[in-house]
Amino acid sequence: MKIVDLGDVLIHYREDGPHDGAPIVFANSLGTDLRLWDDLLPFLPEGLRIIRYDKRGHGLSSCPRGPYSMGALVGDAERLLDHLGVRDCVFVGLSIGGMIAQGLAVKRLDQVRAMVLSNTGAKIGTAEIWADRIRAVREGGIEALADATMERWFSRAFRATPEMTLWRNMLTRQPVEGYAGCSAAISGTDFLATTASLALPTLGIAGSEDGSTPPDLVRETAELVKGARFEIIRGAGHLPCVEKPTEYASVLTTFLREIGHI
Repeated sequence: MKIVDLGDVLIHYREDGPHDGAPIVFANSLGTDLRLWDDLLPFLPEGLRIIRYDKRGHGLSSCPRGPYSMGALVGDAERLLDHLGVRDCVFVGLSIGGMIAQGLAVKRLDQVRAMVLSNTGAKIGTAEIWADRIRAVREGGIEALADATMERWFSRAFRATPEMTLWRNMLTRQPVEGYAGCSAAISGTDFLATTASLALPTLGIAGSEDGSTPPDLVRETAELVKGARFEIIRGAGHLPCVEKPTEYASVLTTFLREIGHI
């Protein structure tokens, strides 16, 4: 485990694979930490420099007082990659991580040569929806939203397994301030115009059972970028890298080969 002091926030990150390998960066969803990708990693090709991190207010990163802006979250990723000397990475972002990917690609094409927009959108939800969630979390803790979140996150089949408890526990153990802060960042983000201005290899990935970012939203977002590919992982919800890690890895590996990253 490593941590970097960016001045206004401490960011926890992890690197796996050779330092001189082709870099691939993973940014996780609201309410999860970098362990989101644990089950996926063994199925990725060898030789990649794999970088994962906890966004501010999540996991082992520090939790500044909110609300946060998407600009701050994008800036955290930018400064982390500068600290690590990363250029020309493939940036894989899931949910809010996919929003960070879009913002970073617009700002720093020297850092991002391709992006994977997984279970995300250029705009997610409405200001009213996010205001209600922030209010509920501040009044009743994340526990107040946990059951409804599990229904949006996972397929019915996965919710019947003991493993779901692990993800429910991960969600409820995130700091309220961090969850609310990042919710505010999502609420204030509309990347429709900026993402449509991008021209870089892009893959959209959706889960057929996703109750948070339905497949049509992910497809429409990916298709803002000319030439983007889109894949649906059947039988998976909002976190297909958890429910279907081998399929997710296969789709991702095919994309990496197509763009010459491996």
